[in-house]
Amino acid sequence: MALIEKIKSLSQSCHQQTVAYRQHLHAHPELSFEETETAKYVLEQLNTMGISTKSGIAGNGIEAIIEGKNPSKKTIALRADMDALPIIEESNKPYKSKNDGVMHACGHDVHTSSLLSTAYILNEIKDEFEGTIKFIFQPGEEVFPGGASLMIKEGILDNPKPNAIFGQHVMPLVPIGKIGFRKGMYMASADEIYVTVTGKGGHGALPEHNIDPVVIASHIIVALQQIVSRMAAPKIPSVLSFGKVQANGATNVIPNEVKIEGTFRTLDEEWRKEAHTKMKKMAEGIAESMGGSCDFNIQVGYPFLKNEPELTERAKQSAIAYMGKENVVDLDIWMAAEDFSYYSQEVDACFYRLGTRNDEKGIISGVHTPTFDIDEDALAHGPGLMAWLAINELTSE
Repeated sequence: MALIEKIKSLSQSCHQQTVAYRQHLHAHPELSFEETETAKYVLEQLNTMGISTKSGIAGNGIEAIIEGKNPSKKTIALRADMDALPIIEESNKPYKSKNDGVMHACGHDVHTSSLLSTAYILNEIKDEFEGTIKFIFQPGEEVFPGGASLMIKEGILDNPKPNAIFGQHVMPLVPIGKIGFRKGMYMASADEIYVTVTGKGGHGALPEHNIDPVVIASHIIVALQQIVSRMAAPKIPSVLSFGKVQANGATNVIPNEVKIEGTFRTLDEEWRKEAHTKMKKMAEGIAESMGGSCDFNIQVGYPFLKNEPELTERAKQSAIAYMGKENVVDLDIWMAAEDFSYYSQEVDACFYRLGTRNDEKGIISGVHTPTFDIDEDALAHGPGLMAWLAINELTSE
């Protein structure tokens, strides 16, 4: 039997076990950097398979190693994230979250269960490939500073250093049975903005005695949009959004200060740094010109995610061989962020999408929503595809 057919057969045969992994994880979600029981569960499954593991990396992170023949020839890393979100799940499914206010609303239960089965498949055929596969089960993808950055600092990309790394992520916009790729720049950097505008509060009927921070904050919010519309090169995707404005006054009370929170995202690191300087200077200048002051703080977050073009093209062709050309699609730029980007800054990386949408079954909700779910049929081919990508990359020149 050809190796690709053996992988497909193994992926199909372990489908129900993959679903069982997923449903257990979905029912027992844990927040970022609190994935203690999740890590224990993952370790138990890997140990049952007889796979070498190392735990406690960056808290709850796990490394697993499978060596084929001639293990020093080449190393490929495969990554899954394990944390959940602070969302109350709206579902009547038997695997609904048992942890109040915590939910796997971004598919990390899918990523982890799929990678467990990928490990099973590759362990079953380790005598049929040369090289080493490194599995990374990562904590804390959803919050700064990102578990990827911490695992890298603790040496997850060393001993052995991977020649390439793959990450798989659910995509509810892509139909079940399809896989998506994009070469080059794919996902945005993500910075958090925290602004405090200070004025002089007082009675709303006596504005001449006050320095109104609400008005100052309003000018700052509107003016900062020019950073994107008039100062960024049109060819550089950029997003500046403010989602929280807090002014604790009243209908006739002007407060002393206003707090603003937002996010800035782009796909160019040089422009990112330049924009930070321009935003801070503009906000502080507007506040000063209107008699107030502005504390403008930027929490620098994840870098942009780049898919190495040649690696991604090879992965796309491997996916076509595995899934069929009609089931492999090209993706557009995505302005959300992912801490897989840290890996992509260190080694050749390919972050691709697993279609999980099924309109007929009503599985259409987006990630980070209380009704998010997947069509679990995706787990019939997800593990096998990742195993096939890894095998092909081990043999590439």
